[in-house]
Amino acid sequence: MGDEHAILNHYNLTTPYPTAWPVEKDDSDASDDAFPVKPSIRRSKSRYSALERSGSDRRSLVPGSEKTGDGVENLVQKDEADPLGNADSVVRVLRQKGIAVEDDQRLRNRFLLSSTTFSPTLYLSQIHSNASTQSLLQGLDFLSRSIDQKSASLKVLVESNFERFVRAKTTIDNVYAEMRNQGAESVSEKSRTSQRVVSKGSAHFRNASGQTPSTPSRANKPLPSDKKKNALTKESEYGVQGIKAPLIEVAVKAEEIWGPALGGREKEGALKMALDSIDKNRGIFEISATISDSIKRKDYERLIEEYTQARKYAEEAREIVNTGMEHQVSLTEAQIHQIVITARMWPDVEDRINEFKRNVWRKLTNVQAVAVATQRGSQYEEYLVLIGILLELGVEDNPIWLWLLSRYDYLKNKIHASFERSRVEIEVLRRHLANAERPTPQTIALHLKTSTRQNLSDKVKDIDTPPVLEFWDLIFNSFSNLLSAQGGVFGEVVEFWDKAQTFIDGKAQKTLPVGIDGRSRIHHRLSTDGIRHLQNGVVELIEILREHIFAFFADPPIEDISMLYSPVPPLTPSTPKSATRSPFAHQDSRFKFDANNPPPPSPKRGEVWEEFAFWPPYGNSLSGAYYLGRLLTLLGAAAGEMLRLRQVVSGAHLSERLRSLIAGARERSTRAVCAAWNRDAEACKVLEDWTRSAERRDLTTMPAYFSAFEAAVLSGMQKILYISEATSNRPGSSGVVSPPPAKLLQMVRNQFVMTLYNALSGMVENAERPVSQGNSIWVTGSDFTDELAAGSLKMNEDGGVINVKSRNTRMLLTLSNLKALQSDIVPQLISQFEMNFSVKLTDESKTVRDDLEKIEAKLFQSYTRPTNDQLSSMIRSGISSPAWVPKTSRPQQVRPYVYKALLLLVYVHTEVSTTAAGLTTQILSHLFEQMSLSFLEALKARGKYSLPALMQATLDLEFVAHTMSQYTTDRASKTQDEIYSELDRCTDDNARIKSRDELVEIGVVLKKLREGTRSEFACFKKQRGQPKER
Repeated sequence: MGDEHAILNHYNLTTPYPTAWPVEKDDSDASDDAFPVKPSIRRSKSRYSALERSGSDRRSLVPGSEKTGDGVENLVQKDEADPLGNADSVVRVLRQKGIAVEDDQRLRNRFLLSSTTFSPTLYLSQIHSNASTQSLLQGLDFLSRSIDQKSASLKVLVESNFERFVRAKTTIDNVYAEMRNQGAESVSEKSRTSQRVVSKGSAHFRNASGQTPSTPSRANKPLPSDKKKNALTKESEYGVQGIKAPLIEVAVKAEEIWGPALGGREKEGALKMALDSIDKNRGIFEISATISDSIKRKDYERLIEEYTQARKYAEEAREIVNTGMEHQVSLTEAQIHQIVITARMWPDVEDRINEFKRNVWRKLTNVQAVAVATQRGSQYEEYLVLIGILLELGVEDNPIWLWLLSRYDYLKNKIHASFERSRVEIEVLRRHLANAERPTPQTIALHLKTSTRQNLSDKVKDIDTPPVLEFWDLIFNSFSNLLSAQGGVFGEVVEFWDKAQTFIDGKAQKTLPVGIDGRSRIHHRLSTDGIRHLQNGVVELIEILREHIFAFFADPPIEDISMLYSPVPPLTPSTPKSATRSPFAHQDSRFKFDANNPPPPSPKRGEVWEEFAFWPPYGNSLSGAYYLGRLLTLLGAAAGEMLRLRQVVSGAHLSERLRSLIAGARERSTRAVCAAWNRDAEACKVLEDWTRSAERRDLTTMPAYFSAFEAAVLSGMQKILYISEATSNRPGSSGVVSPPPAKLLQMVRNQFVMTLYNALSGMVENAERPVSQGNSIWVTGSDFTDELAAGSLKMNEDGGVINVKSRNTRMLLTLSNLKALQSDIVPQLISQFEMNFSVKLTDESKTVRDDLEKIEAKLFQSYTRPTNDQLSSMIRSGISSPAWVPKTSRPQQVRPYVYKALLLLVYVHTEVSTTAAGLTTQILSHLFEQMSLSFLEALKARGKYSLPALMQATLDLEFVAHTMSQYTTDRASKTQDEIYSELDRCTDDNARIKSRDELVEIGVVLKKLREGTRSEFACFKKQRGQPKER
């Protein structure tokens, strides 16, 4: 084995059985020069050719040594035996393990012990990777013996050649000293002697004199300047200074002569090679500019095509390099140029594409902000285009997931920002209303009367004061922007989930690219955790909406309105600009004010509306019922749509929370409307303008106004309690809109009865109120002319005049109105209530009827009592007068008091028939009854009646009875029977018998008197064709 290794090293072979003669063995020793001369080329020899062969050309004395790349040999062998004695060739062991070290000198030297870069760790890990401990210990012993053997050989070599080493060293020192000291001007002669005594035991020493025989003494004298230049000193640049200047001059001269020619030729070759390379690789040069131009023009299809082509170029260059390294093939100039050009092109393309990707990511996160002002379809088309671009170019993160998350953050921030902004704006308007003046009665009446209008638009625009309507419009618009399924924030939530569902189902991904080599296909499918997060996010958005709406209805008005004058926070990609744009961040002058002078808080006056943030101060029930009905309809529809998303998370109590939201908003709205309804009912008296109704002349417009007002409120309350429009148009809303609880219905029932009573009481107050200058809403003048001119006297269409200042006129019209309410309007309202709320008002109907009867009786008595008192006084004074009894037994005239009483009734008849004709029979019948009772009491007071007194009493009674026969009632007839019974009781038998004979004559007198007063009392006679009185 040792001989084989020696042979390989001696002949510089890598294998003992070579298949071809080594190329380096073809040349002789002279061929070892860096530039071998071909035999066919005759080259002139230089005069210094004899000096060209240097000591470096000598063959190496070390067998197996190798040359480096510059032709210099070193002592490191190409191969050597294993230092541990396990193999005769380290290179062969490495080749068997698949490590190619023949062409990699540096790597091979790390495995060779003779190299200074030998790595023991690498050597053991590769050569002896599978060696056992015992094998390594044996190798250590082998290495130790080898070292000992080499050390002994080296020791013998040194001992046997010691004197030669000493002489060589002395000669080298002398030569070096002579060359170093050459050219010195003043050098003291130095003699150096060296004496070495070499003993057989390798002992040696230097002579103390320091002189050696081979060092002759020299006189120290100046040398010529050329020798000084060649001295090995630092000043002479160690012998190079002498020839440096001529060489530089020659180089400069050669450059001047041959430089342009040689440079031009080289430049021509370089330029030609560059042009050829440019022509061949023109696409690589232009692709970077094309990509930049495509980005500027937003030509995404061309951009993707160019980027794909750039990747193709890069792959081709990489393939060329890999192929050359794999097959150990030198690359051509064209291939090298292609690699260099591609290497310069690819980083630039990557930088441009990465910058473009960053811009696309930024656009994708803000795509909803950009698309707010555009059509919704363009928004979704834009985000799909951006996602497609990123997938086509290839990205690490999932653009679908990023867009969904950014959309979720955007909607969440928009919900918070929109609600808080709207809430503050609503509170600002509420404070303005609370600090304004209370509406006058005339203003209240003007708006309550709008309920009689048939056109809904005309009715709504005047249903309340402009500031109140502005307040309601702001609330409704804010709710629409939050809850509307078309264009509202909730609509965006629904659309967000629909789009997310298309990604979950994989439908949207069908149109998206899979990227280069299908690398983006992994982004097409959302993970299970991601889908669950999406579902929870949608539920969270709905819950945030629900909490905000519930807080708006349930919480009292807010105190902090600093949002309107706080600086706007900087926008981030998660808070797009659209979250602070119209309608929630509009620049409205109503909400611009000095931060040091904000709107003052609402004054605390104990009003019911102070606890409701959604109710405008001094707003009436008509506007409240109308707008709250619309708000709850919108809320019910949105809740139905929210319930449609219930399948997002199974088992969630979403429907229960939505039902509680609807129930809470409905309960608070009902309370607010009922409080305003009661306040408006107390103010219903201002509806009385003392203008006759066009349909019924015996009524004013008050019953029609009141009926329309009550009907409008009942209709609005029905929409609030049942949210009927939401449930009828959207079947899904029925799952969250539960029937109103009995407690809420009872509240409305009680309030309905209370409003009827308050309205009726106000009507009585209108009739009985004493009118004076300055405190009447009707009277503005003092006398009749001024009153007519000022409007306190209302002119009828037929030329009649209503004297508003007259208490009797007001009372008669009010009585007539109460009759109409009792007979027609109140039963209609009760029927409407029962139909709207599906309940029976049995007890309430009885209560209302009783209250109406009491109020009517009270007002009727107030009107008839003064007349009754006058009639009673006339009858008592007339019958008790001494002149009442005639002097003869056959009286010819009724007494004057009878004419006075009847004339008083004529006045009453005239007043009633011209003011409220429907009350004529009732009032005159009542007065006739009271007259009969007065007759009974006055006649009882006389005690005894003679025949003349009996005849006078009979004549007075019969004259009144025949004159008022049209108004005779059962009660009056019964009273007359009692009168005659009393007269019969108070008359003695003689007078009673004689009266029978006189009655015929009394009848003749009565007939004459009736005919004589026919014109005076014609009003009491029933006219032909007179309609039946109501």
